[in-house]
Amino acid sequence: MNAPATFESFLLLDGEKKISITKDTKVPNAAIFTVNKEDHTLGNLLMHQLLRDPQVLFAGYKVPHPLEHKFVLRVQTTPDYSPQEALSNAITDLISESTALETRFKEAVRERREGD
Repeated sequence: MNAPATFESFLLLDGEKKISITKDTKVPNAAIFTVNKEDHTLGNLLMHQLLRDPQVLFAGYKVPHPLEHKFVLRVQTTPDYSPQEALSNAITDLISESTALETRFKEAVRERREGD
């Protein structure tokens, strides 16, 4: 069959970078991030987290092709805030939220077990 090997969907090959950044020349204060070996799950999370930031004017992503394991994230920010800063802050916020969710989940499981 012509299907690619399963590991190609999540393992970076030699010399392949996880994220590449390209400055958008058409729009001021914008950048295009290409994230390899990820899909809609992370793309959608990052986009929505970026849109929560009042200094982000635009955030959107697309998956160029269903057989390519990458997404392209476009971010435009206000002049005093860089797209790289915005993405870094969004990632930090998502990590904090997921850690808090994990903590609350573990507490709820522990309470449930103690209640039985």
